[in-house]
Amino acid sequence: MLERLTAALEEMGVDWRPLRSYAGQKEVPGAVVTLPGTKKLNIACSLVVEDHALRVESFVARRPEENFEGVAAELLRRNGRLFGVAFAVDESGDVHLVGRLPLSSVNAEDLDRLLGTVLEAADETFNVILELGFASSIRQEWEWRLAHGESTRNLEAFQHLKPRGDH
Repeated sequence: MLERLTAALEEMGVDWRPLRSYAGQKEVPGAVVTLPGTKKLNIACSLVVEDHALRVESFVARRPEENFEGVAAELLRRNGRLFGVAFAVDESGDVHLVGRLPLSSVNAEDLDRLLGTVLEAADETFNVILELGFASSIRQEWEWRLAHGESTRNLEAFQHLKPRGDH
């Protein structure tokens, strides 16, 4: 099955590498695909070959510092529109996209659709999660950077959170 997965990834021309197992765990067959986002610049997606399915996992964002319920509600609303994956939180509260694809669907066409869903969902949702779950930190970052003459280029998506004043 691993051969089918790697052949499909090669056919698609995506950036991927073999999945490395973590210390103390058994060797796990699979791949890690790096998807190029625009808001979330690099989206890593693990594809793990299991007995009956291909497990898909992609980290999206750290646990929100505030408004966890608002973030969760937004992600649940988005879940109904997704193919093959859904937003979930781990035991730490970090946000992931997770799902499974039947092994019979491990081909370039179905993988492309699945990875496209991961890319679109992670990228479109990233700034929403940041705004809802980290607004106070973003405001503080604006204030600090403006006070110290530092670049605010990567805060441009959050202009509406910029402090009002003489800056």
